[in-house]
Amino acid sequence: MSIDADQAAGSRSGGDPFSAEARETTEGRVYTVTGGDWDDFLDDADREERVVINLGPQHPSTHGVLRLVLELEGERVTKARSVIGYLHTGIEKNTEYRTWTQGVTFVTRMDYLAPLYNEAAYCMGVEKLLGISAPKRAETIRVLLMELNRISSHLVFLATGAMELGSTTGMTYGFRDREEVLHLLEFLTGLRMNHAFIRPGGVAQDLPENHREKILEFCKVMDSRLTDYDKLFSGQPIWKQRLQGVGHLPLDACLALGTSGPILRSAGLGWDLRKIQPYCGYEEYDFEVPTSTDADCFARFLLRVEEIRQSLRIVRQCVDKLESGPVMVEDPKIAWPAQLTVGPDGMGNSLEHVRKIMGQSMESLIHHFKLVTEGFDVPPGQVYVPVEAPRGELGYHMVSDGGTRPMRVHVRDPSFVNLQAFPAMAEGGLVADVIAVVASIDPVMGGVDR
Repeated sequence: MSIDADQAAGSRSGGDPFSAEARETTEGRVYTVTGGDWDDFLDDADREERVVINLGPQHPSTHGVLRLVLELEGERVTKARSVIGYLHTGIEKNTEYRTWTQGVTFVTRMDYLAPLYNEAAYCMGVEKLLGISAPKRAETIRVLLMELNRISSHLVFLATGAMELGSTTGMTYGFRDREEVLHLLEFLTGLRMNHAFIRPGGVAQDLPENHREKILEFCKVMDSRLTDYDKLFSGQPIWKQRLQGVGHLPLDACLALGTSGPILRSAGLGWDLRKIQPYCGYEEYDFEVPTSTDADCFARFLLRVEEIRQSLRIVRQCVDKLESGPVMVEDPKIAWPAQLTVGPDGMGNSLEHVRKIMGQSMESLIHHFKLVTEGFDVPPGQVYVPVEAPRGELGYHMVSDGGTRPMRVHVRDPSFVNLQAFPAMAEGGLVADVIAVVASIDPVMGGVDR
């Protein structure tokens, strides 16, 4: 926590840091940065008893470059606002200058803790505009990767939340287990993060050999380690006292503020797009949607732990559902020649076979070059495609003018929407509880600012 720079300057000069002049400067700076009506942040009657402080954007407990402006009366938060924009990347705008396939490389970097969800939602939007569907095997691979990604994202929530509240053991547990997920994702896709593995029409390539054994071994390890979280957190009285009753947000407030994901489900509404509006064949999977009616930080913690268990349940079903077949639509106007080839096992691409075709067929080489450099045309139209990401509803509104590039890609990022609920959760509580509230929202600023 830090007092505004102008206030600090007033103290150094020997003047009253909360004099009328200093307050005017401070409020002017806040008004300029946020662009909102902050002139009356402090009431005249309370000016001598309350103070406005900045928590972030450099504070380690604000989940990256998030700035929280808090009005305090003692240790009590009387007003709270979030200030965003410090991680703006312009990814949405950049997609307008790249082909539909190249856009995957951009969107995977928005919510960098859930890159595969951005890839999947984006590609599903392109496929809806094209009027095509990914092959069955590709859809199963997408579900497998997304649920592994959900596990890794929730483990970061557990690790960072524990660290911010003083549990270094919980931090080491969370990041240790996240490494197991990232090792597996690297084995399956080639990269730990920002995979660009899901492509319009399917996935970039088939899964490697021995993937079944690796996935099942990971599930076995995670099953044994989840009990450690219950021993360390769920029944721990200090952890419960730190989170129970903190950041309460009832169902009507959740609906009014547009929250989704674990925040909404912690208030009692089992809204999960995998069940409500199934995609990628989720209607064929057997899993539960955990809910609670406590609507506090502790409920959100318990829900995410249970969601990890349900994701492991889905991952095991994916392994059994993987059918032989292509992993990319068999349309030479969309799929690269390398993606249309099938290896000797009939399950997917063989790198040697791809090199042989590319080296012997001039037509394939030219076609590959044109698809990579120019891209494919997408019929004009607009679609909205949502998926259930770890933080809630991640939706893509995509507009095509009939060319090889998007006319507009707008993202409904759950972190951005859920962050609107921060003042309702934090106001009236203690400064220390602000950290628990932000941790329970679990915002990723790459998705907020994008």
